[in-house]
Amino acid sequence: MKGVVLAGTASGVGKTVAALSVLSGLQRAGYDPQPAKAGPDFIDPSHHAVVCDRPSRSLDPWLSGAEGCRRNYWRGSGDVCVVEGMMGLYDGTTSTAAVAETLGLPVVLVVDAKAGMESVAATALGFEAYADEAGRDVDVVGVLAQRAHGGRHADGIREALPEGLAYLGRIPPLSGLSIPDRHLGLHMGAEAPVDTGALREASEHVDIERLVGIAREPPRPEVMEPSGPETDATVAVADDGAFCFSYPATVERLRERASVVTFSPVAGDPLPACDGVYLPGGYPELHGGALAAGGTLDELGERAAEGLPVLGECGGLMALAETLTDTDGRTHRMAGVLPADVRMCERYQALDHVALRARNDALTADAGTTVRGHEFHYSEADVAPDATFAFDVERGDGIADGKDGLTEHRTLGTYAHVHADSGAFDRFLDRL
Repeated sequence: MKGVVLAGTASGVGKTVAALSVLSGLQRAGYDPQPAKAGPDFIDPSHHAVVCDRPSRSLDPWLSGAEGCRRNYWRGSGDVCVVEGMMGLYDGTTSTAAVAETLGLPVVLVVDAKAGMESVAATALGFEAYADEAGRDVDVVGVLAQRAHGGRHADGIREALPEGLAYLGRIPPLSGLSIPDRHLGLHMGAEAPVDTGALREASEHVDIERLVGIAREPPRPEVMEPSGPETDATVAVADDGAFCFSYPATVERLRERASVVTFSPVAGDPLPACDGVYLPGGYPELHGGALAAGGTLDELGERAAEGLPVLGECGGLMALAETLTDTDGRTHRMAGVLPADVRMCERYQALDHVALRARNDALTADAGTTVRGHEFHYSEADVAPDATFAFDVERGDGIADGKDGLTEHRTLGTYAHVHADSGAFDRFLDRL
């Protein structure tokens, strides 16, 4: 499976629309594309999945290590992988450049050309030259002009590009390509899919065959799958609009070692018969009333008090708290397992890659070990003075006072999201 990275000059240049247009173009040309996303994002991959009807691979060396990043790439299928970058090419703890270096993939730079022609070439040349100056093994091979018109506009960009930087086409400014956003980013793909007709029209202006020609196949990892015995356990995974932030590799890893059943707390589903529960992140603040009235969280609270292992990440942590106050000031009763009251804020409270060191043996880590993850949330938690925490925060913000991992009974709630290749979910399964 050959691959290519679509990287931006900065956030907001239209990388997601460009990636969706390229994926659509690959389909139109008879290819079987595999989408992927650099970094820890959950939202952009949901749009990839709508277009390609397969999970988008999350590629983040901080979360999974370099070998885990390669493993996750090769868990995909298809014949051409399109990796959408995060922020600008060189920005972030795990930058798009780091992902390209880890996988040895060429980079196509997405440049906002709305108000530029020759300057687009100058921008691309600067990004290419910076790799050499900074000693980075990043190969910028071409340009995809976002919001570019045809005729003189496109010709001016193409003619200005120096030898070695290919013109891969343009994404025209079409009204059907807009995606609404809110806190945490764009709307999810299932909520606001991009118009397929607009994507098809945009893809007609991308040189698909030239893009496929520059794609490369990264080296395969020596060990394709992490080791671990199968178990007889059943894990119940929440999956609905409130709990929609889970990496495909995480659920895949759970299925490799255990049975997985899904349920919807928003719909009021009864808790399935299980040996453990995983509540991913998502948007519980948008479904507070349904969660409070549905009965699932009440049952979950009862089972947790009896010792059922429960793991909640970010939105899952919020649902396991005593109460959740949404952005309209309405307070909803939650599961009441963890001694905290959570409230939404007007701006984000944390955004970073994190490292958590286990104080003692915890549901997802052995004592003294460090788990890497990612946090991005608009809520804050008012925690009881006698609350017990599982982790000291070595990097990031955590829940309170440099600590994360509220724990009660055999329940653990963190603001951090972790990846399957961190080993956290293997520890979780070992504890069931």
